[in-house]
Amino acid sequence: MRTSVKSGIGAAVLGAAMVTGVFIGQAVANQPHMENALASLIAARDQLAMAEHNKGGHRAEALRLTNAAIDETRAGMADAE
Repeated sequence: MRTSVKSGIGAAVLGAAMVTGVFIGQAVANQPHMENALASLIAARDQLAMAEHNKGGHRAEALRLTNAAIDETRAGMADAE
């Protein structure tokens, strides 16, 4: 009888730990501001890529910096997971 009680308690503790882990993972993975920023940066990059090339090198530099910002945003999101 004692073994089944211990097994039941152990199963309950394990189940609670698993459920808690799922909620913690969702809280960390849920990054709406970073996701929105990433989507905006990608949209900006697409617009810069379609722009005319007659900008004295500024368009190309903006593309480079936007790509760097996309990379940094993704890295920040990965660190938070």
